[in-house]
Amino acid sequence: MNVSPLDLRQSRFRSSLRGFDKVEVMSLLSAAADDYEQALRDADKLKQEVARLDGALKQQREQENGLKTTLMTAQKLADDIKTNAEEEAKRIIREAQNRSDLLLEKTQARLEDVQREIDGLKLKRRDVETSIESTIQTLRNTLEYVREQDARDREEKILIHRPRHFEAYEAQEQRVQEAKSSR
Repeated sequence: MNVSPLDLRQSRFRSSLRGFDKVEVMSLLSAAADDYEQALRDADKLKQEVARLDGALKQQREQENGLKTTLMTAQKLADDIKTNAEEEAKRIIREAQNRSDLLLEKTQARLEDVQREIDGLKLKRRDVETSIESTIQTLRNTLEYVREQDARDREEKILIHRPRHFEAYEAQEQRVQEAKSSR
């Protein structure tokens, strides 16, 4: 049964001998209509409030879903960035290791070249020292030979040009010369 507040206000009852007081009945119906009208207004406000809250709840759920999606996207992006950074770091380390190995190989090769050069120079030095010593010895031998020849030539010339009393003087000088050269 749907009774509106207007139905309550417009209700008319028949009179009877022993019936109710019309004023009291009308007063009660009017009060009931007022309360019913207020209840309908409150119900309507509550329906509007429920609708508004449902809209806000729906909006909050959409925002929550949006935030979840954003967080999931951010987490995936962070994971991707982390993975990329780790791969980049590994690549950089690998390249640095390769460069280091290459530099080490070049340095080792250069060290071997320098060592070979040093060994070659040592051999050349020994050859030069031997050559110089040989030349010095040859020059000494030649000088001794020349001195011996000069000494013989002088003896022969002296004997030819000098009188015999100079022979004793010459022998003494020769002994002095020999003493000087033996020192």
